[in-house]
Amino acid sequence: MDFSTILNQKRDTIIERWVEAVFEDQQIEATNELTFKAVRDSLPKVLESLAAMLADAKLENFQVIDDASLEHGLIRAEQGFEPAEIAREYRLLRSVVFSELETNLVQAPPQEILWAIRLIDTVIDEAIARCFDSYTQSRIKELQQLKSQLQLTNQELTRLVRASHDNMSKLTHELKTPLTSIIGYADLFLRQQQQTDPKDSYAHLESIERVLRSGRLLLRLINDTLQLQQGTGQITLKVAATNLQDLVQSVIEIIEPLALNKGLALNVDCDRAPQTVQTDPLRLQQILTNLLSNAIRYTESGYVQISIESLQNERWSIAVSDSGIGMTQTDQAHIFDPYFRVDHRSRLETDQGTGLGLAIVSQLVDLMHGKIFVSSQFGQGSTFKVIFPIALPRNV
Repeated sequence: MDFSTILNQKRDTIIERWVEAVFEDQQIEATNELTFKAVRDSLPKVLESLAAMLADAKLENFQVIDDASLEHGLIRAEQGFEPAEIAREYRLLRSVVFSELETNLVQAPPQEILWAIRLIDTVIDEAIARCFDSYTQSRIKELQQLKSQLQLTNQELTRLVRASHDNMSKLTHELKTPLTSIIGYADLFLRQQQQTDPKDSYAHLESIERVLRSGRLLLRLINDTLQLQQGTGQITLKVAATNLQDLVQSVIEIIEPLALNKGLALNVDCDRAPQTVQTDPLRLQQILTNLLSNAIRYTESGYVQISIESLQNERWSIAVSDSGIGMTQTDQAHIFDPYFRVDHRSRLETDQGTGLGLAIVSQLVDLMHGKIFVSSQFGQGSTFKVIFPIALPRNV
């Protein structure tokens, strides 16, 4: 019996049944995004080569099945099939072919049945092997292309990071120039006022001193921001005995105008604070300034409060609370990420926060052997609490 002719006659039926079986198989998920035509692809060529082998099982005819299967593997790789999915679809093809030929096979002599079954199995096994070969080569090529793209992307990211550092350096330089001028003129005006009658110049002197302190602090903060961008490893702490009440008062003088402009009450509770601690006063002032300014930025009415108290085990804490917009749990998970900003419609459109303040605070707290915690509810304000050791090691 001519099984080759029978196979060609039933080719369309086999293809239709095979494609239906592939779509119905729940373990072949790649078909979820494909059409009937896309799944059918090169299968007719595989069946034609199988029929050719049944007609004349010469060794050179294996090239036909090889070509068809290689193409099939390339298509499946492009379509995103997994190796296990390809193996299952060939298993389904084998099942459908034998099912369609069953009636004709049982009518043939036993010798021809065995010959046909063995040949069909051999051809399909060869098709699977060649299909996997082209599939693997395609995946390797895709991986090499991806590697090249990642290398180019990495080079571009490196360039952008360097450019960002350069831009930050230029920005820092540009900011230093006017700040240095402000500090210089304020210092000159302060000296001139000190030579006049103290009764006439007391109010002016106090305002100028605040401007001078704020300008110097801002200049140091700009330098620190640049250092933080390059890594905290370049920052050396200068540990000294620090009076917390005096330090808090100096920060309040800087922050108070911001609170008054928004009509906020600025409360200070240092009754339970330790008298002195061994810490870096400049870094601590930077942490307090960032926490308080951040609280004021996100509070439209009510209060901002700072509380300091002694704790057990030679520790002390700072807590900055507000009655502001609060945060969701999702926001709290990212609040210390650089450039992250809480998005809320009630916030003023004129808010110019950069999202760097809390990231800098987090890095400085780690540098000073501290821990920072946030507690907040959406619409009900936030509390940032920082815990430090009473005596910071001097060799940090």
